[in-house]
Amino acid sequence: MFGCLVAGRLVQTDATQVAADKFVFNLPDYENVNHVVVFMLGTVPFPAGTGGAVYFSFPDPVSGTGSVWQLLGFITNDKPSAIFRISGLKAGEGGVNLFGSSSSSVAQVGVSVEPLDQLAQQVPVSSSSVSTTADSFLQFAQKTLDSLYNFASSFAVTQAQMTPNPSETFVPSSCVLKWYENFRRRLSQNPNFWKT
Repeated sequence: MFGCLVAGRLVQTDATQVAADKFVFNLPDYENVNHVVVFMLGTVPFPAGTGGAVYFSFPDPVSGTGSVWQLLGFITNDKPSAIFRISGLKAGEGGVNLFGSSSSSVAQVGVSVEPLDQLAQQVPVSSSSVSTTADSFLQFAQKTLDSLYNFASSFAVTQAQMTPNPSETFVPSSCVLKWYENFRRRLSQNPNFWKT
């Protein structure tokens, strides 16, 4: 029903079913993994009204025994795949082991089939979310706009301070500010507006 993918490795479809509604993938050499993708194979959908909470567990060096499970997020029939960042997770933080006995020597990815209303109330570990391309583009565009405005503003002079120079054109800083605000507004409404 599920697959697990780490860049540079073969796709794993060999989840171990540890309970009627719980599945686990072993993830060896997890120290060299930044992101993991969990997805539905498309052969069997979730039962109506359910989805899969995705958890990650790795050997807990704090306690030295067992492991700690951390909620990464979820997948559903409407959202059949998700990418999670696991490189920033901290040992010792997490919750109850829902998957029975877990390995204390390798990391594991677990999928727990749960009601959708229960999934909506759960809060994933904040460092597991992966920014989307749109988020990255918005951040890049915002930083670019800020840099342009700050650079142009650093040359601002009052009208009294201006010295005539026939070979140079002056643009009022209010024009740059107006363009900056318009661009930001349009970008927040549609990050891809510039493509049209």
